[in-house]
Amino acid sequence: MFNKILIANRGEIACRVIKTAHRLGIRCVAVYSEADINARHVAMADEAFLLGPAPSSESYLRADKIIEIAKQSGAQAIHPGYGFLSENTAFARACEDNGIAFIGPPASAIAAMGSKSAAKAIMQDAGVPLVPGYHGDDQTPAVLKKEAEKCGFPLLLKAVAGGGGKGMRVVESLAEFDEALTSACREAKNAFGNPDMLIERYLTQPRHVEIQVFCDSQGNGVYLAERDCSVQRRHQKVIEEAPAPGLSDATRKAMGEAAVLAAQAIDYVGAGTVEFLYDVDGSFFFMEMNTRLQVEHPVTEMITGQDLVHWQLLIAAGEPLPLLQHEISINGHAFEARIYAEDPDNDFLPATGRLSYLRPPTESPDVRVDTGVIEGDEVSVYYDPMIAKLIVWDDNRERALARLAKALGEYRIAGLKTNVRFLRNLALAAPFKAADLDTGFIDKHQALLFPPAKLDPTESLLMAACFFLESDKAGLRGGNDPHSPFARQNSWRLNSSFARPMQLACGDQLHNLSILEQDGGYEITLDGARYKVAASLNGDTLNIIINGHRRTVYGYRNQAQLTLMDQGEQFVCQLHVERFGAADHHTEASLTAPMNGAVVAVLVEPGQTVCKGDTLVVMEAMKMEHSIRAPKDGVVSAVYFAEGELVGDGAELVSLETEAQTATPEAC
Repeated sequence: MFNKILIANRGEIACRVIKTAHRLGIRCVAVYSEADINARHVAMADEAFLLGPAPSSESYLRADKIIEIAKQSGAQAIHPGYGFLSENTAFARACEDNGIAFIGPPASAIAAMGSKSAAKAIMQDAGVPLVPGYHGDDQTPAVLKKEAEKCGFPLLLKAVAGGGGKGMRVVESLAEFDEALTSACREAKNAFGNPDMLIERYLTQPRHVEIQVFCDSQGNGVYLAERDCSVQRRHQKVIEEAPAPGLSDATRKAMGEAAVLAAQAIDYVGAGTVEFLYDVDGSFFFMEMNTRLQVEHPVTEMITGQDLVHWQLLIAAGEPLPLLQHEISINGHAFEARIYAEDPDNDFLPATGRLSYLRPPTESPDVRVDTGVIEGDEVSVYYDPMIAKLIVWDDNRERALARLAKALGEYRIAGLKTNVRFLRNLALAAPFKAADLDTGFIDKHQALLFPPAKLDPTESLLMAACFFLESDKAGLRGGNDPHSPFARQNSWRLNSSFARPMQLACGDQLHNLSILEQDGGYEITLDGARYKVAASLNGDTLNIIINGHRRTVYGYRNQAQLTLMDQGEQFVCQLHVERFGAADHHTEASLTAPMNGAVVAVLVEPGQTVCKGDTLVVMEAMKMEHSIRAPKDGVVSAVYFAEGELVGDGAELVSLETEAQTATPEAC
């Protein structure tokens, strides 16, 4: 076994690998960018080396520098994690050439599966079932368009070197093909350095079922059950579970054996995942093989009782598989929910900012949190915005799902937008409970997954007022004397009482409250109604009684802004302060950046006529493209950013004169 390894990654997967390595007595070397100097994985490692500036191309993708650091530090092996260099053939080969063990498959296996088109040809020869489509070498647009017509619509354009939903587009008709191809190729080239595409028939109700495989250098191969990853947004997984619900033992065995066959067809060694599309009729088709450890590997660990990182280390050190196929068993059911900094209500656009307040649920043998961040860390535009993975286990699917919903209700984050509320709604949705799954689940159940806020607005305003009052009181009490008149919040005066006014702003609405402090509580007037309220604040926990109704909520106050949290729901407001400044002159048709990112394409110029729906600017954040389209017919009056420039959330990109300001463009 190794004495020292280098982890060529960051975030939660780097922390995850370090945890197992340390348990085995292996010293760990971390690498980091300038943006990650205070990152959790750096603090956990035994030693750490600076790679370079924040952009991954100048840090975590610097294979040459990582090899140099491994040699300098005396690391005997490199664990690539997932993403970055984990499926990079040249990097795996460079490790081999420098006498450093690569904790992953041989470079030849990565190369075989690194091109999705080449992988499909190998699988066809090995007898693994394939989805109809095109995976040829001729990548001229005319040929791709002709093959698209042969395949039929809807179809899926997919980057041959892709992963994580990048360089992928669903195309509904031939009329959409050209723009989709251009965009997918550009995104693929930016993310992977390879714009080549393959075409697949897009199955309308498939499930995404994947098999965890392991092979050793002695020629043995096993599968460790399967995972269902059907619930996705933008082709990226949201919730994974193991085992896949409703899969017969016969199908599980057939799929597992096909996965091992696929791995052995390329002389695979190490951990890998063979992904299948599972159709409603019970048939399944090879989709791709990921030649690395998957993000969702913990659900497999929870149902098999095995540490898959430990397995990786053993196999990379030349040892045989720890278990043979007949020795592997599964127990219970597990779910993994990916906690992301993103805005589900705005097409899941990634969010950036500081994790000002972070309270995960309490961990136990049945509740696990894999994370690479701590409170106060910054979620940067440079890397994937995943905050953590929440993994739960129980005896069966129903109980595991109830445990997941409970744990999500206990997950509290403030400072930026997250998907916690969305995930809890998903876990509680009746179709999800019934395992009525396919990759279109989120689009199909919008009303269930995006319901109105469950926190009552009136109660929330009263709770917010009390949180402000009680937190101010805690700060004012010298010696914490509750009977001191200076601890009161009502502008105390002799022989008189005064109802304190308070204004709370929630979005565009301003609410006026009148607060009279009385012994043991407050009398609060809101919208003409009076409420008897008693409240106490202990840290972030507000215990409150409103007209006899007692409840507990949690809050985080940042100066004048307050975030209340209860069962995955949030209520955000702030103490209103009158501000005077320049008026907002943005017109109805001004176009602003929906998130922090970079401009990768400007498709218009001032004076150009555009029609509603035309793409004007293409932005990229977290390696995903977002098209900014014209909301109406009009004429471009100004373009404020050029290709390659970084822009902040809300920055105006293009100004558009619409028919309200000028004549309707004849071109439309």
